Amino acid sequence: MIKAVFFDIDGTLVSFKTHVVPKSTLHALELLKKKGIKVFIATGRHRSSINNLGDLEFDGYVTLNGGYVFVGKDDVIYKHSIPDKDIEALVRYQNQEGEFPCAFVQENEIFMNYTDKAVNDVFHLLNFPAPPIRPIEDIYGKTVYQLIAFFTAEQEKRIMKVLSHCESTRWNALFTDVVPHGSSKRVGIDKMLAHFHIGLDECMAFGDGGNDIQMLSHVGIGVAMGNASEEVMKSAAYVTTSVDENGIYNALKHFNII
Repeated sequence: MIKAVFFDIDGTLVSFKTHVVPKSTLHALELLKKKGIKVFIATGRHRSSINNLGDLEFDGYVTLNGGYVFVGKDDVIYKHSIPDKDIEALVRYQNQEGEFPCAFVQENEIFMNYTDKAVNDVFHLLNFPAPPIRPIEDIYGKTVYQLIAFFTAEQEKRIMKVLSHCESTRWNALFTDVVPHGSSKRVGIDKMLAHFHIGLDECMAFGDGGNDIQMLSHVGIGVAMGNASEEVMKSAAYVTTSVDENGIYNALKHFNII
């Protein structure tokens, strides 16, 4: 019996085409809540950047790819930050080897060192609020939970050597979410389920991106959206239709959850 369902946001709950939650998904969420099934968010976004869910309310939020987990409005139950030494190494790399756009995600704010066309295109695609621009040195002494780093997959191997206590969770060709080792949506889900005393076999999750792979292969029922990549689909127990083709509603009906 499913007692909890976790949802990625971009490309899963929210369409890349319309930037809103489809009506069928809104109906599915309503039916889940009526049955007493808890609904959770599992996203790479910072809580201040969850700007595309309207007035929807969830029982809890796994944010920053599992690095910052809270229930209700602001009851934080888990957080995991990037070591200071990696942030310092990144600043040195940018000053000595060459700059690339990077957003520094802190507990209550985000800022970037600079933007370019690729950054602006991505933020437009995601309907993501553009962070303020500040000198990269402003990050010294601050606690960072995630980096939104705009470098290519080709550059990744070289740059990630500098961030030796971090890992890349790429889900877009133009950028990657960099998180501390041990952070993932999978870990965040475990923290949430433990808090609510729900078993992993009583849990379902929906996703479409590379940062959803661990989550989908971990839960009782992992569902990949029809707009997901082949790699993501392979990690899931079931592949539904796309976000724009009532994917969430169709999968929940398929498994007789609603």
